[in-house]
Amino acid sequence: MTSDEKITRKLLAFIGQCPTAFHTVDSIRQILEKHGYRECPEEESWGLEAGGKYFVTRNDSSLIAFRIPERKDGREVADFTGYMIAASHSDSPAFRIKANPEMKSAGAYVRLNVERYGGMLIAPWFDRPLSVAGRIIIKEGNHFRTKLVNIDRDLVMIPNVAIHMNREANDGMHYNVQTDVLPVLGDETAEGAFAELIAEAAGVPKEQIAGDDLFLYARVPGTIWGANREFVSSGHLDDLQCTYGDLMGFVESGEKAGGAPDAADAATISEDVSEDASQESGFAIPVLAVFDNEEVGSGTKQGADSTFLQDTLARIGQELGLTEEDQRRKLASSFMVSADNAHAVHPNAEGKADPVNRPRMNHGIVIKYSANQKYTTDAYSAALFRAIAETAGETCQDFTNRSDMVGGSTLGNISNAHVSVNTVDIGLPQLAMHSPYETAGVHDTGALIRVMKVFFSSALKAERRGRFSLI
Repeated sequence: MTSDEKITRKLLAFIGQCPTAFHTVDSIRQILEKHGYRECPEEESWGLEAGGKYFVTRNDSSLIAFRIPERKDGREVADFTGYMIAASHSDSPAFRIKANPEMKSAGAYVRLNVERYGGMLIAPWFDRPLSVAGRIIIKEGNHFRTKLVNIDRDLVMIPNVAIHMNREANDGMHYNVQTDVLPVLGDETAEGAFAELIAEAAGVPKEQIAGDDLFLYARVPGTIWGANREFVSSGHLDDLQCTYGDLMGFVESGEKAGGAPDAADAATISEDVSEDASQESGFAIPVLAVFDNEEVGSGTKQGADSTFLQDTLARIGQELGLTEEDQRRKLASSFMVSADNAHAVHPNAEGKADPVNRPRMNHGIVIKYSANQKYTTDAYSAALFRAIAETAGETCQDFTNRSDMVGGSTLGNISNAHVSVNTVDIGLPQLAMHSPYETAGVHDTGALIRVMKVFFSSALKAERRGRFSLI
C-alpha cells in the first residue's frame, strides 16, 4: 500500500465521521484538540500567547484555527509579516428535512418532507440507503444546548418508478423535489416514529427537543478502486477532500516546537520570485478557515460572506497590540488559498471540458482561472502558489471553463469582499461533482497535504510596485 493510499484511507475515515457540516466541524475540533489547540469562544476573552495554538467556531458548522508563532531570534511576535490563510467549506449539497416532516402516502407509507440544499445531482439519490443526521437544540428550563445526532443505520430510501410505469425514464427526467424525491421512512405503522428516532439517537426525551437542523445523507461507504487502485469514490469529496488536506497540512506544519522556524532556518520558497528573496527572513501567522453554506451562496453569519474571518483576524491583531494601520499592513502581506474541488476531464463527456486546460485526476493540484472572477486567481497568486507547490515537490494543472459555458463559483472571491488579500483558487480534480457519491484521485489528497504543509510554514512580504517575496 502506497503512502498516498494510506492517506486516502484516513480521508475516507474522516468523511465517514462527517455526514453534515456540524459533524465535520466537530471532527476537526477533536483533531485540533488532540494536537494541543485550545478553543476560543467568541463570547469570551481569548488571552492569546506566543507559541499558542487556537481555534474558534461559529454556529457549530464553521471553524477558524490559527497559531501564534514563538520566535527564538529575539524578535517580537508582532513582527510577523502577515497571515497565510487556507479556506475550504464544510457543507455539501443534500436534502434538508422540513419542519413537521412526516407525510402519509397511498395509505401504505410514511414519507419525509424535504427540500433541496444546494445545486445537486438528484438522480444518484434514488435507490440507495440513506439516513438522517444534523444537530438538535435541547431545552432544559431556560437553558438551551446543541447536540449532534446521527441515526447510524440504513433508515430511508427514495425509490425509483419502474421502467414499466415510465417508459421515458431513460430519455431524460425532470424531478419535482416536492413530489418525486420524498424519502420513505416506513409503512403505515411508522406514523409518529421520526421524532422518536431522533430523540433516541440523541439520548433525550423528544419533548426536550426545541429545534433541529437535519439532513439526509447517503450511507454507501467510500471505496478505493481502479485497475491500479488509483481512484477513490465517496460522498462529500467536494469539499471534505480539500478540507482534510488543508487541515492535515496545517496540523503537520505546526508540529515543530514554537510553531515557527528560527530566522536562521527560514526557507526561501523560490529564488525566482524576488531577486533578493534569499536575504529575507520573516514569519507569518498560519490560519485555517472552514466555512459553512458555500453551496448556497455563503450569505450566512457563518459563511464566507460573513464577518467571521474578518472578526477573527481583527481580534488576533488586537491581542498582539497592533494598531488598525498595523493590521492593514499585515493584510497587504497576506495570502489566501481558496481550496474547493475542480472538474476533471470526463471520460464520457470530453466535449464539456476546455479544449486545452483539461485537468486529470492524480496529475497535480488544479489552479482555477475565470475571466469574470468566479475564481480569484491572477498572475501573482498563481505564480506564488506554483512556487510553493514546486518546493513541496508537487506539480500543478490549470482549469478554465469552456468559453461558452458558465461554471460555478466558490468562496475565495466572496471572502475577499471582507478580507481583501492576494488569493488563489485551487482544487483537486474530481468527477460527478455534487453527486452523493463522487470520484477523485488517490494520490491527490497527499499532494495537497504536502503543499499546504509548506504553505503554512511560509510567509509573504509585499514590496512596492506589486512585488512580493516568499520567505
